[in-house]
Amino acid sequence: MRRQMFKTAFLVLLAMTAPALSDEQPATMTLSGTGEIAAAPDMAMITSGVVTEAETARAALDANTAAMNALVAVMKAAGIEGRDLQTSGFAVEPRFVYPKRETQQPPRIVGYTVRNQLSVRLRELAKLGEVLDRAVTSGSNRIGDIRFAVDDTTALYDEARRAAVADALRKARILTEAAGVTLGRITNISESRTVPIAPRGAAMAMAREMSATVPVEAGELTFRVDVQITWEISP
Repeated sequence: MRRQMFKTAFLVLLAMTAPALSDEQPATMTLSGTGEIAAAPDMAMITSGVVTEAETARAALDANTAAMNALVAVMKAAGIEGRDLQTSGFAVEPRFVYPKRETQQPPRIVGYTVRNQLSVRLRELAKLGEVLDRAVTSGSNRIGDIRFAVDDTTALYDEARRAAVADALRKARILTEAAGVTLGRITNISESRTVPIAPRGAAMAMAREMSATVPVEAGELTFRVDVQITWEISP
């Protein structure tokens, strides 16, 4: 009996101290905000390579290796560290001659093509035109897209986040004032960010006779953050 009385008293005490539960959820409002920060790039990524052809794979490879060694030497002479140089593509391919269809003869190998590419991260953007010129002079006959970037984007994205939150708050204050309601506490914040699409230089067919430094314009990159914020609102 005593145990039953204690259990009953405990349940009564629990009922008195527990917060009242309500099925009514507070009204909420969700808005998005956008922040964009533009900044000049301070580095570039380029792809430079050599394509060679010869009757045999060995001859094509030897010629390609010599040209690539010269290209790497030029890059290092320009102050580019080994960590910023990476082979990004290598292939040895036969070249075929296709007989006329009516002869029923199989394709015939007439030579070989060797392709080798070097991805270069250039941290001194002012040297870009000079590096491109030197690459062609050293024997590079294939230069792909040029991509610009910012080395450390932390501060830029933080600034964009602040701008995005301020944009969402501005909208929230306007709407609540117009609707005659009160903006309450924030219940949720989420963000997404956009990696800037670097402007690309078109693939260039470079002539060995080029002597003037290649003109390059880096422009600006835009760093964007979108936030979504949910507030409680009350009359």
